[in-house]
Amino acid sequence: MDAATETFVAHRNLLFTLAYEILGSATDAEDVLQESWMLWVSVDLGTVLDQRAYLIRIATRQALKRLRTLDRRKETYVGPWLPEPLLTAPDVAEDIELADSVSMAMLLVLETLTPTERAVFVLREVFDLDYDEIADAVDKTSAAVRQIAHRARAHVAARRPRGSGSPAEHRAALQAFQRAVETGDLQSLLDVLAPDVVALSDGGGVKHALLRPVVGIENVARLLAVGWWKRDARRSVELVQINGGPGLLVRVDREIDGVVAVRVENGYVTGAYHVRNPEKLSRMERETAVTR
Repeated sequence: MDAATETFVAHRNLLFTLAYEILGSATDAEDVLQESWMLWVSVDLGTVLDQRAYLIRIATRQALKRLRTLDRRKETYVGPWLPEPLLTAPDVAEDIELADSVSMAMLLVLETLTPTERAVFVLREVFDLDYDEIADAVDKTSAAVRQIAHRARAHVAARRPRGSGSPAEHRAALQAFQRAVETGDLQSLLDVLAPDVVALSDGGGVKHALLRPVVGIENVARLLAVGWWKRDARRSVELVQINGGPGLLVRVDREIDGVVAVRVENGYVTGAYHVRNPEKLSRMERETAVTR
């Protein structure tokens, strides 16, 4: 393995995580890695003082280019657009900051930022780059990056989950949610859902899904009591790690039919995200490594 390849392989998982957090799409993140590799192998390594920072700069610029294309695709998307879920290893949850940054709930919050704000937030808050390094990556001055970072941080703080709790408490809330959904017990659902809970589903126009968000405890409880999935012998629900936190993997006749991730605050489910679009379920067969 030559020096360029060795360095890229050593940082591959970090670069994937970076691109994924900016894009919310594992498929597009993989394309960013391929584009970054093609640029990296053309670089004279003798001129690179910090190879990690250089690779991050390449990947960030490629991700920003792709994000603008992705945003145009979302304009014609059928129904709500949800991030592409990842099956992650249990140890991801042990890094609380990393798990929070790749969670479905956080990725949806990041969707409300502009592309540059999103990149700056991820580089600063998740990967702890200094302002000068970020400025190089996003083609802004250091002073401008400081302002963008402050604005993005305030925006995210106003929208991110506020609840505290251990992974075990989150898992307990999800298990209660799972039992309530599987039994269709309306009272059990009312006991586990927050008053302002929101349910979203993404079928991509291919699978049956909600065309708009369902809001409020009574509306969401009725939706779940009827069942996002019909209860029958062919269908199974498995508790797994989705994007660094507990989630549900739904199979029909042993084939993956969908993924449910939840947002838990203070022991109650405040968000339920059901992904059924087949194009977004390819990462459910094997764990994806994320790191920072």
